[in-house]
Amino acid sequence: MFNRTENLSLYIKKYPVISVLIGMNLIVYLLGLIPGIGNNLYALGIAYNYSISQGEYWRLITAMFLHGGFLHLLFNMFGLYVFGPELEQLAGKLRFFSIYFISGLLANVATYVVEPLNYASLGASGAIFGIFGAYLALVYHTRKILPQLKQLIIPLVAISVIMTFVQSNINITAHLVGLAVGFILGMFQFTPKRIRRFREK
Repeated sequence: MFNRTENLSLYIKKYPVISVLIGMNLIVYLLGLIPGIGNNLYALGIAYNYSISQGEYWRLITAMFLHGGFLHLLFNMFGLYVFGPELEQLAGKLRFFSIYFISGLLANVATYVVEPLNYASLGASGAIFGIFGAYLALVYHTRKILPQLKQLIIPLVAISVIMTFVQSNINITAHLVGLAVGFILGMFQFTPKRIRRFREK
Protein backbone atom coordinates (compact mmCIF):
# COMPACT_ATOMS: atom_id res chain seq x y z
CA MET A 1 0.00 0.00 0.00
CA PHE A 2 2.79 2.42 0.88
CA ASN A 3 5.29 1.06 -1.66
CA ARG A 4 6.00 4.01 -3.94
CA THR A 5 7.08 2.75 -7.37
CA GLU A 6 6.11 5.77 -9.50
CA ASN A 7 8.78 7.78 -11.26
CA LEU A 8 8.89 11.50 -10.55
CA SER A 9 6.78 12.64 -13.50
CA LEU A 10 4.09 10.04 -12.86
CA TYR A 11 4.05 10.84 -9.15
CA ILE A 12 3.53 14.54 -9.84
CA LYS A 13 0.74 13.76 -12.32
CA LYS A 14 -1.08 11.36 -9.98
CA TYR A 15 -0.64 13.31 -6.74
CA PRO A 16 -0.53 17.03 -7.64
CA VAL A 17 -1.49 18.36 -4.19
CA ILE A 18 1.23 16.40 -2.42
CA SER A 19 3.74 17.38 -5.09
CA VAL A 20 2.92 21.08 -4.69
CA LEU A 21 3.13 20.86 -0.88
CA ILE A 22 6.50 19.11 -0.99
CA GLY A 23 7.72 21.62 -3.58
CA MET A 24 6.64 24.58 -1.45
CA ASN A 25 8.37 23.20 1.62
CA LEU A 26 11.58 22.55 -0.33
CA ILE A 27 11.56 26.05 -1.83
CA VAL A 28 11.02 27.66 1.59
CA TYR A 29 13.83 25.55 3.05
CA LEU A 30 16.22 26.58 0.26
CA LEU A 31 15.27 30.24 0.70
CA GLY A 32 16.03 29.84 4.38
CA LEU A 33 19.62 28.92 3.52
CA ILE A 34 20.25 32.27 1.82
CA PRO A 35 22.07 34.67 4.16
CA GLY A 36 19.88 37.57 5.21
CA ILE A 37 16.74 36.19 3.59
CA GLY A 38 16.78 33.07 5.75
CA ASN A 39 17.00 34.98 9.03
CA ASN A 40 14.11 37.25 8.10
CA LEU A 41 12.06 34.31 6.85
CA TYR A 42 12.30 32.50 10.16
CA ALA A 43 11.97 35.65 12.25
CA LEU A 44 8.69 36.54 10.54
CA GLY A 45 7.35 33.02 9.97
CA ILE A 46 7.76 30.78 13.02
CA ALA A 47 4.80 30.30 15.35
CA TYR A 48 6.07 32.45 18.20
CA ASN A 49 3.20 32.73 20.66
CA TYR A 50 4.01 36.21 21.87
CA SER A 51 4.04 37.58 18.32
CA ILE A 52 0.78 35.78 17.56
CA SER A 53 -0.77 37.39 20.64
CA GLN A 54 0.21 40.75 19.15
CA GLY A 55 -1.86 40.05 16.04
CA GLU A 56 0.65 38.28 13.79
CA TYR A 57 -1.80 35.50 13.00
CA TRP A 58 -0.15 34.57 9.71
CA ARG A 59 2.45 32.71 11.76
CA LEU A 60 -0.14 29.99 12.40
CA ILE A 61 0.10 29.20 8.67
CA THR A 62 3.65 30.13 7.70
CA ALA A 63 5.13 27.97 10.47
CA MET A 64 3.74 24.92 8.64
CA PHE A 65 6.25 25.53 5.83
CA LEU A 66 9.33 26.21 7.96
CA HIS A 67 11.57 23.51 9.40
CA GLY A 68 14.35 23.43 11.93
CA GLY A 69 16.95 21.80 9.71
CA PHE A 70 17.22 19.33 6.85
CA LEU A 71 16.42 16.22 8.91
CA HIS A 72 13.26 17.85 10.24
CA LEU A 73 12.21 18.68 6.68
CA LEU A 74 13.18 15.23 5.40
CA PHE A 75 11.17 13.41 8.06
CA ASN A 76 7.99 15.40 7.42
CA MET A 77 8.23 15.37 3.63
CA PHE A 78 9.03 11.65 3.60
CA GLY A 79 5.86 11.05 5.62
CA LEU A 80 3.84 13.14 3.18
CA TYR A 81 5.47 11.49 0.15
CA VAL A 82 4.88 7.93 1.32
CA PHE A 83 1.61 8.08 3.24
CA GLY A 84 -0.24 10.86 1.45
CA PRO A 85 -0.96 9.40 -2.02
CA GLU A 86 -3.68 6.91 -1.08
CA LEU A 87 -5.54 9.59 0.83
CA GLU A 88 -5.28 12.10 -2.02
CA GLN A 89 -6.70 9.57 -4.46
CA LEU A 90 -9.44 8.46 -2.11
CA ALA A 91 -10.51 11.86 -0.82
CA GLY A 92 -9.80 13.94 -3.91
CA LYS A 93 -7.56 16.98 -4.21
CA LEU A 94 -9.62 19.51 -2.27
CA ARG A 95 -10.61 17.18 0.56
CA PHE A 96 -7.05 15.93 0.97
CA PHE A 97 -5.70 19.49 1.10
CA SER A 98 -8.36 20.42 3.66
CA ILE A 99 -7.28 17.54 5.91
CA TYR A 100 -3.64 18.55 5.65
CA PHE A 101 -4.15 22.29 6.00
CA ILE A 102 -6.86 22.33 8.68
CA SER A 103 -5.00 19.75 10.79
CA GLY A 104 -1.80 21.79 10.64
CA LEU A 105 -3.57 25.08 11.28
CA LEU A 106 -5.58 23.87 14.28
CA ALA A 107 -2.50 22.13 15.66
CA ASN A 108 -0.76 25.52 15.69
CA VAL A 109 -3.83 27.24 17.13
CA ALA A 110 -3.92 24.67 19.94
CA THR A 111 -0.22 25.22 20.57
CA TYR A 112 -0.85 28.94 20.90
CA VAL A 113 -3.71 28.34 23.35
CA VAL A 114 -1.96 25.71 25.48
CA GLU A 115 1.69 26.75 25.52
CA PRO A 116 3.18 29.87 27.22
CA LEU A 117 3.79 33.13 25.37
CA ASN A 118 7.53 32.46 25.04
CA TYR A 119 6.90 29.19 23.18
CA ALA A 120 7.95 28.97 19.53
CA SER A 121 7.40 26.14 17.07
CA LEU A 122 7.66 25.35 13.38
CA GLY A 123 7.20 22.47 10.99
CA ALA A 124 4.52 20.49 9.15
CA SER A 125 4.24 17.80 11.82
CA GLY A 126 0.71 18.78 12.87
CA ALA A 127 -0.44 18.42 9.26
CA ILE A 128 1.39 15.11 8.85
CA PHE A 129 -0.26 13.78 12.00
CA GLY A 130 -3.54 14.94 10.48
CA ILE A 131 -2.88 12.47 7.66
CA PHE A 132 -2.24 9.73 10.23
CA GLY A 133 -5.50 10.64 11.96
CA ALA A 134 -7.38 10.44 8.67
CA TYR A 135 -5.96 6.94 8.21
CA LEU A 136 -7.39 5.98 11.60
CA ALA A 137 -10.80 7.11 10.34
CA LEU A 138 -10.23 5.04 7.21
CA VAL A 139 -9.45 2.02 9.38
CA TYR A 140 -12.73 2.54 11.20
CA HIS A 141 -14.78 2.86 8.01
CA THR A 142 -13.13 -0.17 6.37
CA ARG A 143 -13.06 -2.43 9.42
CA LYS A 144 -15.46 -4.87 7.70
CA ILE A 145 -14.28 -4.67 4.08
CA LEU A 146 -10.52 -4.13 4.65
CA PRO A 147 -9.78 -5.50 8.13
CA GLN A 148 -6.10 -5.96 7.20
CA LEU A 149 -5.67 -2.21 6.89
CA LYS A 150 -5.48 -1.79 10.66
CA GLN A 151 -2.42 -4.06 10.71
CA LEU A 152 -0.58 -1.39 8.73
CA ILE A 153 -2.05 1.77 10.21
CA ILE A 154 -2.35 1.08 13.94
CA PRO A 155 1.37 0.24 14.44
CA LEU A 156 2.36 3.26 12.32
CA VAL A 157 0.26 5.64 14.39
CA ALA A 158 1.26 4.00 17.68
CA ILE A 159 4.98 4.33 16.91
CA SER A 160 4.52 7.94 15.79
CA VAL A 161 2.72 8.84 19.02
CA ILE A 162 5.31 7.06 21.16
CA MET A 163 8.13 8.88 19.38
CA THR A 164 6.32 12.14 20.06
CA PHE A 165 6.85 11.63 23.79
CA VAL A 166 10.31 10.04 23.53
CA GLN A 167 12.09 12.56 21.33
CA SER A 168 13.20 15.96 22.56
CA ASN A 169 12.10 19.34 21.18
CA ILE A 170 8.80 17.95 19.91
CA ASN A 171 5.58 19.95 19.87
CA ILE A 172 3.44 17.34 21.61
CA THR A 173 0.33 19.51 21.48
CA ALA A 174 0.59 19.94 17.70
CA HIS A 175 1.08 16.22 17.10
CA LEU A 176 -1.85 15.12 19.22
CA VAL A 177 -4.23 17.83 18.04
CA GLY A 178 -3.26 17.26 14.40
CA LEU A 179 -3.96 13.55 14.87
CA ALA A 180 -7.37 14.24 16.45
CA VAL A 181 -8.38 16.80 13.82
CA GLY A 182 -7.35 14.50 10.98
CA PHE A 183 -9.40 11.69 12.51
CA ILE A 184 -12.50 13.87 12.86
CA LEU A 185 -12.22 15.18 9.30
CA GLY A 186 -11.60 11.67 8.01
CA MET A 187 -14.71 10.37 9.76
CA PHE A 188 -16.80 12.82 7.74
CA GLN A 189 -14.94 12.54 4.45
CA PHE A 190 -14.13 8.84 4.13
CA THR A 191 -17.68 7.60 4.13
CA PRO A 192 -18.40 3.94 3.23
CA LYS A 193 -20.05 5.08 -0.03
CA ARG A 194 -16.95 7.02 -1.09
CA ILE A 195 -14.70 4.11 -0.17
CA ARG A 196 -16.79 1.66 -2.22
CA ARG A 197 -16.77 4.04 -5.19
CA PHE A 198 -12.98 4.35 -4.94
CA ARG A 199 -12.47 0.58 -4.81
CA GLU A 200 -14.65 0.11 -7.90
CA LYS A 201 -12.49 2.41 -10.04
